[in-house]
Amino acid sequence: MSPATSGDWDPFDVEAVRTESRRLIIERRAERPTLVLGSTQRPDIVDTEAARSFGVDIRRRRSGGGAVLLWPGDHLWFDVWVPRDDPLFVDDVIDAPTWVGEWWAAALAATSDAPLAVQRGSCAGSAVSKLVCFAGVGPGEVLVGARKVVGVAQWRARQGALFHVAAYWRWDPDPLPWLLALEPDASTALAAVLAEVAVGIDALAPTPPEHPSVVTHLLEQLPPGEWEVRRRDAPGGDPGSAVR
Repeated sequence: MSPATSGDWDPFDVEAVRTESRRLIIERRAERPTLVLGSTQRPDIVDTEAARSFGVDIRRRRSGGGAVLLWPGDHLWFDVWVPRDDPLFVDDVIDAPTWVGEWWAAALAATSDAPLAVQRGSCAGSAVSKLVCFAGVGPGEVLVGARKVVGVAQWRARQGALFHVAAYWRWDPDPLPWLLALEPDASTALAAVLAEVAVGIDALAPTPPEHPSVVTHLLEQLPPGEWEVRRRDAPGGDPGSAVR
C-alpha cells in the first residue's frame, strides 16, 4: 500500500481514535487520486500497472465493504467517532448507523427536494457490491430511489464506533473498472452496471449546492451534544478544530 498522503495525520489510521473520550467529527479529503480497498479485499484485485499509469494511490481501510475511488475535489467525506459510553452508541451493528443516515439526509434535504431515504435493516448486496462499495446498499446509507447517495462503513472497537461516511459531488464511476484486474469485457460490463447504482449530490437539485453550504448544513444537523469538529487534514497532524 502507498504511504499516507496527508502528512503525519493518516486518515486510515483508525487506531488514533481509540483514546478519544468524546464525539469527534473529522472532515477528510483525498489530496491525490486514491483507490481505497475494504478490509477484506485482496490487493490482487487491483491492476497495479493501471493504477501507476493514472497516478492512483492504493490504500486500505479497516472497515468492510468494496472499493472506493476518490479524486481530489470529487467527494465529501467525514469520519465520525462515537465513544462506547455515549448515548449515540448502539451495540447492534445493523442499527448503529441509522442515525448517521438520518443526519446526512436531513442536511441534504436543506438544499434539495429529492425523495431521500435511509436504508434500515441488513445489507442489500451482490457480487458487484462486494467489489465496489457504491454498488450495494448497507445500513444507514442514504438513497434516492434505488440509487445510493451516501455510503457508510463502520469500524468498531472496545472503546467505541468509527463511521466513514462519504458522498460524491458527481457520480462518475468510469475510471474505476479500469483500475481493477478484470478482462476488458468484464470492465466494460462493470462500467455499465456502475453507471446506474449511485448519484451525486449535484443531481439532487436543479441548482447544485456549493461545498461550504453542504458542510454547514451537516454541522448544523449533528445530533445534540458536544462535538469536537476537525474541519480539514493538515500536514504534521495538526488539524483545524473546534468544539460545538
